[in-house]
Amino acid sequence: MPPPTVLFVCVHNAGRSQMAAGFLQALAGDRVEVFSAGSEPKDQVNPVAVAAMAEEGIDIADNVPKVLTVDAVRASDVVITMGCGDACPIFPGKRYEDWELDDPAGQGIEAVRPIRDDIRGRVEALIAEIAPAG
Repeated sequence: MPPPTVLFVCVHNAGRSQMAAGFLQALAGDRVEVFSAGSEPKDQVNPVAVAAMAEEGIDIADNVPKVLTVDAVRASDVVITMGCGDACPIFPGKRYEDWELDDPAGQGIEAVRPIRDDIRGRVEALIAEIAPAG
């Protein structure tokens, strides 16, 4: 059986969704397939998000924001949105969650750390539900 596929979506695909994807990849490994996208992606990942994740030993520096496509949503089992509102297409039979998180854009590292830690906790809970270890 193929691993569950999780898509993280925020507007710019530069902060929250990149951090969430980084945690899910690092913590779940091969047990989950991870994608992230944005409805209006930026040119690069937020450098403060990169720095905050580096503190956790997770490197997201080479990630590139991607535009959200209908195909990406269709291919995913779980779609987690982070404040992208109505931009996310809805397909029946998928699991949708909306994570209310502050946007790290324009924030310093002190403000981004608690967002990062919140995301980690949510990702750990998600893994326990969809891809528990052994």
